[in-house]
Amino acid sequence: MRADEYTQLDGTGIAALVAKGEVTRSEVLDAALAVLADRQALNTVVTPAEDQARAADARGPFAGVPTLIKDLGCDVAGLPTKNGSRLFADAAPADHDSTVVARLRAAGTAILGKSGTPEFGFGTSTEPGLTGAVHNPWNPAHSTGGSSGGSAAAVAAGIVPFAHATDGGGSIRIPAACCGLFGLKPSRGRVSLGPDTADAWAGLSGAHMVTRSLRDSAALLDILGAPAPGEPYAAPAPRRPYRDEVGADPGRLRIGLLVDAPDPAVEVDPACRRAAADAAARLASFGHRIDQLSWPANLVRPGEIVAAVSGPHTARTVDKRLAELGRDLRDGDLDGATAIVVAHARKITLPQYLDGIERMHATGRLIARFMDGIDVLLTPAMAVTPPPLGRLDPNGDAAATLQGMRGMAAFTSLFNVTGQPAAAVPFGGRTPEGLPMSVQLAAAYGDEAVLFRLAGQLLDGDVLPAAPAAR
Repeated sequence: MRADEYTQLDGTGIAALVAKGEVTRSEVLDAALAVLADRQALNTVVTPAEDQARAADARGPFAGVPTLIKDLGCDVAGLPTKNGSRLFADAAPADHDSTVVARLRAAGTAILGKSGTPEFGFGTSTEPGLTGAVHNPWNPAHSTGGSSGGSAAAVAAGIVPFAHATDGGGSIRIPAACCGLFGLKPSRGRVSLGPDTADAWAGLSGAHMVTRSLRDSAALLDILGAPAPGEPYAAPAPRRPYRDEVGADPGRLRIGLLVDAPDPAVEVDPACRRAAADAAARLASFGHRIDQLSWPANLVRPGEIVAAVSGPHTARTVDKRLAELGRDLRDGDLDGATAIVVAHARKITLPQYLDGIERMHATGRLIARFMDGIDVLLTPAMAVTPPPLGRLDPNGDAAATLQGMRGMAAFTSLFNVTGQPAAAVPFGGRTPEGLPMSVQLAAAYGDEAVLFRLAGQLLDGDVLPAAPAAR
């Protein structure tokens, strides 16, 4: 298999060739490694694992398909989990697989390594001090988004057809939007974070994959979306496999269009507004009813809730690691932006944290009432276009970086708070810098199916293109 052939295929297409014997798993892996070597400057893979990939199981629906695991809170036996942090730079190799990894292995995927992430996932651009910036394959001078930036860049570059990602404030959808991918954040409790985590960031964070096709995302959710034994809670089971929803007629839906950010202090770029309006026009051409909406006046700024809940969890991660190391925090242990987050989190009292949890669930109920009679919400994926690298450098002007993240997460973080499924869908053409535009679709809790059906009406073709330099 030639590298240029490999980069044109999604995981389903590669798996079909392997199953038919038209290409071997070894030839597929050789092609992936060739693309990785060619795109090394993008800095997507922080811990390679070619030996593990060579030893992958030959069985399963994705037998022989290369993938990557985000290097954040997800263990791969035999590899360290560094969390994008200098505190974990010498972490010991994990002695077990996380549930997601075990299920991907059972599906036959070949784990090529671990992908880059901002420190502890606290960043909408992937520029950690530990491993350096990840570059956007469509324009290497620009950000690939965060925090699943390494995974998104690798998929957009054609290194792997899909890659693991997590999302606590937009960290699947933001990188997908920056890199021209389909990125679904499933409903809270849909994908197991076990065996070591019950509900990350008190339920704000979830996991899935970034992909270049709807059918890959759907088939992977069929694999990853069943509850593991002992889960504290789980999302409602789908009526049928998600793979069956791809290409299915969504019927005539009522779609709520919102082009202003849930945080009124965030200004939305006109290009982002235009992409959402154009997507609404396209969906209207399929017979859907489009209603222009405004957010509820009493909506709490989602970023305030995310900060109040996620900050203490991050500080706890730092403290547990320091206890393992047997020392106090030192200058240079943390990136500048993370240090600010941790210092602020140490001032959050237990009542304030619990208040954040209560506001989180109250917001979920508010938006559920707001969507009464509405099938799907349509928004810009981000309030800004993908920024140049360096603008959100966590070791530059750290305070300005934290402030600047708000534009990228302005539309995404609300659905981490509510627990609803939401997806970034490439739509709207390109920026003058050649970067993708995207919109966001969000459905009622538990209804990922309608997102797969509706997204198909926005996307042209079955497989999204890899960045041209990957060909």
